[in-house]
Amino acid sequence: MIKGTTKLLGIVGYPVEHSMSPIMHNAAIAHLGVDYVYVPFPVAPDQLASAYRGFQAIGVQGFNLTIPHKQAIIPLLDNVSKLATAVGAVNTVWYSDKGWSGTNTDVAGFLAPLKDLNFPNWHEKIAVILGNGGASRAVVAGCAELGMAEIHIVGRNPQKLEEFRQSWLHSPLPIKVNVHNWQELNPLIKQADLLVNTTPVGMSPHIDRSPVDAENFEGLKSGAIAYDLIYTPRPTRFLQLAKNQGAVAIDGLEMLIQQGAAALEIWLQQPIPISVMRQSLIIDN
Repeated sequence: MIKGTTKLLGIVGYPVEHSMSPIMHNAAIAHLGVDYVYVPFPVAPDQLASAYRGFQAIGVQGFNLTIPHKQAIIPLLDNVSKLATAVGAVNTVWYSDKGWSGTNTDVAGFLAPLKDLNFPNWHEKIAVILGNGGASRAVVAGCAELGMAEIHIVGRNPQKLEEFRQSWLHSPLPIKVNVHNWQELNPLIKQADLLVNTTPVGMSPHIDRSPVDAENFEGLKSGAIAYDLIYTPRPTRFLQLAKNQGAVAIDGLEMLIQQGAAALEIWLQQPIPISVMRQSLIIDN
């Protein structure tokens, strides 16, 4: 029940109406019986600073960030964790007596389903990552933590790709990033042991789209892992095409759950019922 004392949490994105975060967070909040509510905040890119000031004014306790705000929020914050600084992206923000602080729980969320697989010798494997935005940065950091042999980023804007590559040159994380234009995708897919889509292509309502067409998927190794950070729809067209080639398919739902639970623990400072969050999304789907 929402009252005058209820504290606000939420997710900031554009678009954000597809987000399942309010479902799972509010399920956990209800289970814990705490006086909070989690709501979606649709904020256009040119309105982020204004929204941020508004959150201060109305006493928002914390918020998550999704596309396209994970990098743009950083200069607005008072404190940024070492991990988020290394990654170059923030997805979780909270308010304290030190001001607004930000960190990145996406890395742990991304790794959670991969660590559950019996996939040997990560240090010999090659990752191909589609997209070079904020979500991609967490995936790069996760691949580095796994110790993968090669990390390849594929994008469409040469200038942004080069900026992305250079941004990792002095990272405290042991990362070497190779960048490629989209035209180079086909030979890269043939090498990929882990193929990750971090772009919004294929997200609801555009469920008939995929960042990789059926022809390019023909070169994917049987037994490779195809991982789509999108979780609506389930499965995406990207994952359907990958499974047709014998790939192991992972969607973004478990990453969503794990990163969300880590954020909620920061905000509430108590253990979070992850099973409740997971079950709320399974029922909703």
